[in-house]
Amino acid sequence: MSELTLVEAVNLALAGEMARDPEVLLLGEDIGVNGGVFRATIGLEARFGPERVIDTPLAEAAIVGATIGMAAMGLKPVAEIQFTGFIYPAIDQMINHAARLRHRTCGRLSCPMVLRAPCGGGIHAPEHHSESPEAFFAHMPGLRVVIPSSPARAYGLLLAAIRDPDPVVFLEPTFLYRLFREEVAEDGEALPLDVCFVSREGADATLVAWGAMVHAALAAADRLEQDGIDVEVIDVATLKPLDADTILRSVEKTGRCVIVHEAPRTAGFGAEIAAEIAEHGLYSLLAPVKRVTGYDVIIPLSKMEAQYLPDVERIIDAVRMVMEAR
Repeated sequence: MSELTLVEAVNLALAGEMARDPEVLLLGEDIGVNGGVFRATIGLEARFGPERVIDTPLAEAAIVGATIGMAAMGLKPVAEIQFTGFIYPAIDQMINHAARLRHRTCGRLSCPMVLRAPCGGGIHAPEHHSESPEAFFAHMPGLRVVIPSSPARAYGLLLAAIRDPDPVVFLEPTFLYRLFREEVAEDGEALPLDVCFVSREGADATLVAWGAMVHAALAAADRLEQDGIDVEVIDVATLKPLDADTILRSVEKTGRCVIVHEAPRTAGFGAEIAAEIAEHGLYSLLAPVKRVTGYDVIIPLSKMEAQYLPDVERIIDAVRMVMEAR
């Protein structure tokens, strides 16, 4: 066991899979000599060589296109996009090729690739560095979308993503990269994909979140406990395919639900979860589902970033509102 930050856990998972499986390789901008903009790949080129840790040109569509070709031919490439704000040129490759390869070839080919990218706000980054585009990828049939919320979950989920025979979009909350340390078992044991984790048991209301917002939800739950409100916190972890059963069981128990995410509100993934609850758990609800989200604007520069991101106070207010409903 080691106490690691989330970015160190990512590095450990990459190193472990590269040592275990010679078909695993990495590619992306500045990931070799520099170890990536956040140092997620630091030391890996020296250990595994430049033929397995490949510095690429600044060309996201080309990075992902090459990754898909490698995966189709039996390798297990892990591509890094420096920031999710730069990921949009790669969406064409992900939609038209990565997500469709198994279907297009009637199962003859698969696409065992991982697309990694730091996501979200909270680090006072400049424009095009703080997007949360998970809903784009969750809308694409054929892709898995995973967002870890802690070092241990980042380690276990990244192992599972690399071992998966189909493409996985693995979004890493930038705000959590070095926020705290956590004990991580260096045992090579993957965590299950397609599963929500219950991060905190509760009986009065359900908070559903993912990535950095899990920690805001947990902090809100701790505050609400002081007022006698017992909140359950669900870490979605894998957005697509969604483990709706875990969320529905929680809502059946509590009767109230608040969904938290930092992406813009309209057509954010929280709307999909709310729709699942409305369709399959309506009669369990004692109050309408509430969403606490980013706003329908481009995420602002650092001076206004705190006004955009959901915070503990907004989450507490939403929980109080659903608690007041009778």
